Amino acid sequence: MQIYLNGKFVPKEKAVISVFDHGLLYGDGVFEGIRAYNGRVFKLEEHLDRLYRSARAIVLDMKMSKNELQEVVLQTLRVNNLKDAYIRLIVTRGEGDLGLDPLKCPKPSVIIIADKIALYPETCYSKGLAISTVCTRRNSPQAMSPNIKSLNYLNNILAKIEAIQAKVSEAIMLNLEGYVAECTGDNVFYIRDGGLVTPPHAAGALDGITRRCVIEMAKAQGRRVEEKLFTPFDLFTADEVFLTGTAAEVVPVVCVDTRTIGDGRPGPITKELIQSFRDLTAREGVLI
Repeated sequence: MQIYLNGKFVPKEKAVISVFDHGLLYGDGVFEGIRAYNGRVFKLEEHLDRLYRSARAIVLDMKMSKNELQEVVLQTLRVNNLKDAYIRLIVTRGEGDLGLDPLKCPKPSVIIIADKIALYPETCYSKGLAISTVCTRRNSPQAMSPNIKSLNYLNNILAKIEAIQAKVSEAIMLNLEGYVAECTGDNVFYIRDGGLVTPPHAAGALDGITRRCVIEMAKAQGRRVEEKLFTPFDLFTADEVFLTGTAAEVVPVVCVDTRTIGDGRPGPITKELIQSFRDLTAREGVLI
């Protein structure tokens, strides 16, 4: 495996950064997870746009244009001979000293990893997930915007630990007011009376690329889509529940906090959206 690291490709075993890199010391940096399907990189422009917005929000000078970075992403896939892959694009603040001052980090570190990924086994798409609400609350949007996709993921990791201990696949994170924000790595939707509902960004939800795709597909199908605040009660009493994410794609949920959703099987609208999303990834994307 060849890793792109600051202007060159190096073997995985030699892909190292300084212990003084602020990405390591403080989680100071941004990242994107991107998918390639059958020789096409899905929604690459949208992912790069979000990366640059995240970088701008934390005053991180990328030092590369979007076009330059896009070409490096594609080249990473080419040198690894990958047509179906998960791409992790990371930009750290770079090497500095032991203090917090970002001005002492003159050059960011750019890392691109391309590999295979299977977040959930195929049975989860045919039978659905069991998930649970955890005690760890989502970071307040007033403290850290959920639309900054930063390297500091400890909030999500603490929630993931609770999910693992509860022996469920994912965890629902509430915000400080008790409304559903998102899961540890996925956005969440519920369906009632044919319409979709998902938390707004103000609740603490990431502006997910797959989330956007699902909203657009549902609207194209003539379905009502609302972004509004809701509580776990709304999930318990929903007709269907599903999660979205770059790695997860669209995955059904059949149990929330031991409550069975619907008849305990993936619902018809969720299954339709799963197929529509897979059809979309098969025909759209930047050619490798």
